[in-house]
Amino acid sequence: MVFLMRFTPAFFLRSVVCLGCYLVLAVLGTVLASEIDRPLTLSGVTAHRGDSGAYVENTMPAFRSALATDADWLECDIFLTADNQIMVTHDLSTTRLTGEAGNINELTYQQILRLDTAVDFRKRNNQTLEQLPPHRMPLLRDVIELVMQQNRVRLSIQPKDGSTAAAIALIREMGAEAWIGFNDGNLQKMSLVKELAPEIPVFWDRPNTDSVPDDISIALEQGFESLVYNQGSITQQAIDQTHAADLEFGVWTVNDPDLMEQFIAMGVDRLYTDFPAKALRLFQANN
Repeated sequence: MVFLMRFTPAFFLRSVVCLGCYLVLAVLGTVLASEIDRPLTLSGVTAHRGDSGAYVENTMPAFRSALATDADWLECDIFLTADNQIMVTHDLSTTRLTGEAGNINELTYQQILRLDTAVDFRKRNNQTLEQLPPHRMPLLRDVIELVMQQNRVRLSIQPKDGSTAAAIALIREMGAEAWIGFNDGNLQKMSLVKELAPEIPVFWDRPNTDSVPDDISIALEQGFESLVYNQGSITQQAIDQTHAADLEFGVWTVNDPDLMEQFIAMGVDRLYTDFPAKALRLFQANN
């Protein structure tokens, strides 16, 4: 009898109203999560491999710290494993970071998870295992999920192997297009990004400014948004030529504050650095 009394017309009406409110809030939350608070910009500070000056590069702590600095972009590197998982790491070889020999594309995800990627950072900073516990390589999915939890900072992905198409498929699956860009010096890879996802911005990395007119011509033909040059060859002429073509000008990877300030004063739009907090302060001081 008590069970039947729960399903009175009044109870049913209240239940429908509550369910309706829940659905509205759920949809509203989804809409808000899909909006980007900061207007899309290709310029500003890019946290190179996360906040890698203070944390182990390409790890979740490095990316969380870079998000906390409110950098404009995070940057990460990816490889495919032997079982087709997309790992975030800079080197094909595991030796430098972990002290254990192996290649990412010859190892499975579970094998990689057993490796401690903090070994190199720990040695360079004279830290003990207690001070810096083991770190693990994250999946690209994990990093994208982290970035999608907020609506200001974007993620630029650098495919170090043939993982471009797999990365874009994952981005499509996750609905993460609004949060993502790609960067690399390989023209074929970056052209593939524009072929598969023309709405995603591309930052084409160049080794030096010896061929800026040719770089501009190719970038415009391919639909790239930015040219990013090594810090060792930056000239005012190169910056001016790139801007005249309505392209953003970036420089990688700048960790010296004096050089940061010099490049910002010259009009560089995009600055890759291992120390995003320092670069942000300088950008803010000059704008």
